[in-house]
Amino acid sequence: MATWNLSRTKQHVFLCNGGSCTRAGAEEVTKAFRAAIKEAGLDDHVHTTKTLCNGRCEDSCVLIVYPEGTWYRKVTPQLAEEIVQKHIQNGQPLDASVSHQWGPDGFERSPEAPEGRYKSEKKEE
Repeated sequence: MATWNLSRTKQHVFLCNGGSCTRAGAEEVTKAFRAAIKEAGLDDHVHTTKTLCNGRCEDSCVLIVYPEGTWYRKVTPQLAEEIVQKHIQNGQPLDASVSHQWGPDGFERSPEAPEGRYKSEKKEE
């Protein structure tokens, strides 16, 4: 197991590999994103973490960029590469693919993203 030195890290990207995202191609998205980061020479500046479910299954595949707090939806391998080129390298989020963006009052949902329900509305199972 590796212990990475994170002292040069500027962004942390979470790649959802939960059930819905996996069925929608999360492994391919993860590989494409990581390959694009490596190709761009950003391995020391962008840390990636594969996660389980992030709770936005209708948005599969989900990719989240921090510290910006940008949640992407419907990510494909091609879109993952574009996120690296435009957002990660040039600081320009791909607005058409963003589901939520951190703002002064918390997360702001894009009109295209499903609204979802609050966790407090969850039924006991």
